[in-house]
Amino acid sequence: MTKQTFLQGAMILIIAGMITRFMGFINRIVVARLMGEEGVGLYMMALPTLFLVMTLTQLGLPVAISKRVAEADAVNDQGKIKKIVIVSLVITLFSSILFTILLALGAPYLASTLLTDSRSMLPLLAISPIIPITAVAAVIRGYFQGKQNMKPQSYAQVIEQIVRIACVAFFVNLLLPYGVEYAAAGAMISVILGEFISLMYMIYVFKRKKTVKIRSKFFSYFKSGQTVAKELFSIALPSLGSRMIGSISNFLDPILVFQSLAIAGISSSIATKQYGELTGYVMPLLFLPTFITHSLSVALVPSIAEAEANRNRQMIHYRIHQSIRISFASGAISTVVLSLFSVQLLTYMYGTGNASHYLVLMAPFFLLLYIQAPLQAALQALDLARPAMWNSLIGMALKSIVLLTLATNPNFGIMGAAIAISCGIVVVTLLHLAVLHKEIGYAIPLVDGIKMAFLLALSWLVGSSLKNLMENMEYNLVIFLLILIVFTAVYVLMLFLLRFITKEEIKQIPFFQRK
Repeated sequence: MTKQTFLQGAMILIIAGMITRFMGFINRIVVARLMGEEGVGLYMMALPTLFLVMTLTQLGLPVAISKRVAEADAVNDQGKIKKIVIVSLVITLFSSILFTILLALGAPYLASTLLTDSRSMLPLLAISPIIPITAVAAVIRGYFQGKQNMKPQSYAQVIEQIVRIACVAFFVNLLLPYGVEYAAAGAMISVILGEFISLMYMIYVFKRKKTVKIRSKFFSYFKSGQTVAKELFSIALPSLGSRMIGSISNFLDPILVFQSLAIAGISSSIATKQYGELTGYVMPLLFLPTFITHSLSVALVPSIAEAEANRNRQMIHYRIHQSIRISFASGAISTVVLSLFSVQLLTYMYGTGNASHYLVLMAPFFLLLYIQAPLQAALQALDLARPAMWNSLIGMALKSIVLLTLATNPNFGIMGAAIAISCGIVVVTLLHLAVLHKEIGYAIPLVDGIKMAFLLALSWLVGSSLKNLMENMEYNLVIFLLILIVFTAVYVLMLFLLRFITKEEIKQIPFFQRK
């Protein structure tokens, strides 16, 4: 089985993430144009519940599988690898069936009482079959990660998006005449089909590349896997705790938002429309650069762990700063573009610029989110997962308090939710930095902090000039795209001049590697 170094693996994940993220935007554009704000709102209301159930189902096992498979593979213990896969499959399949049933039974209560819109019940029921699919996929993905082969999951991500885009228009148009809730359920069906086909691909690659035979003596390996189960859960449960905070927060957000807006006197249909604008239109744009930060985080953990084992404090600081530098570089251009061209982006993508004020408010704060992921990965690699978890918990609590305080006020309404999300991001990022400074003395160098501020200021100046030029020309999509291309080219040049990205890092991209 082909292995990659952690830098090569990170670049493969970044490239795949870039492709799937943009394909995901195509899917969102299709969904938004077909269903409108209200349909997107129903669609987005069901997703946090799904993510929470999926987190509970997987029990934090993907990270544990990856680590334990890598350890066993290092000593060529194929028997242990087989036990790891079998035990993980049994656990996740059992939990997935259990939680699928619970979600199906609880959907009416969740929809009518907690989400305050009974129409969200149908999307909840429609998406529930995806739980066992993603559970099995998580086990296989953890296996490939442990084998240090990132290609199968990268290809599977692209396949999943292709299938989803190919199916979503058909199912939404098929069911839209029956009501917007049926259209949202149709969008969910396309998600299930995408996940299922990508799982079939990973199973195919697993069978072709595997070094162990899973079906041979399956039950005997499972019965003798108690020690393996304990080893898995020693990693999985702490990981689950950290993920649960984010999943619970995502689960509670729509409930708190709709209950708060109800207190503010905003009707259910208007609240659903506003929530659809915020979470279906604005948030995907704000999260666009995170595929880069996530990939860097995956690669950062083993690198820092190795440096810590060798007591190389200088390398630890270098890797953290390297990941922050690249994450900031990828996020700064997003911040400037989303702030300056919010109306144009939303109008061309979704046919309406109504949500531009959310985007202008939140974009600067999300710049801190882009460096938050590598900071969290560094804390986990340094065995500081518990402080990271507490930081996330504090951020979630603060976000909920601000949300309840502002969103219940008719003068703020849904804007209170946007402010609350931004406050949570700022607090968690600053707390992560404070813990790293306290534990290992890390701080962003002053010179680099000045360079970051200079990059933002210069980018804003260039972007504003290009925006003024565009407004003086005949306004159309082609001109807008040309302006973005020119701005991106100037921005990349600034990155090299300010040494945010080095030639050595560019050479890590597979396309630029010498054959």
